[in-house]
Amino acid sequence: MRFSETFVVEAAPEVVFDYMTDPANLREWQTSKTSVQQLSDGPPGLGTRIRECTKPPGAKEFEQVVEFTDFDRPRRLHVHIVEGPQPIDGTWTLEPDGARTRVL
Repeated sequence: MRFSETFVVEAAPEVVFDYMTDPANLREWQTSKTSVQQLSDGPPGLGTRIRECTKPPGAKEFEQVVEFTDFDRPRRLHVHIVEGPQPIDGTWTLEPDGARTRVL
């Protein structure tokens, strides 16, 4: 199964990418997250692992560990589930759109 969504953010790709990859912001833009903990040391980058607790609407909460397996700032981010019950990966591509960013 594949889901896709495109949206535009009123900020430059570098700002959007940094916001999306900072674990402290994850609960703000993925509102089903109930807790987030970075497991790797240092700033986010290729190989960074994050433990997430997720509570989808009408479903039971579950825990998973994700890893940044593609980290091409500010163009592309791929997250791979390395532990957890939901084998769902995510890829975001960021494209400049004037002073804004189109996220695919």
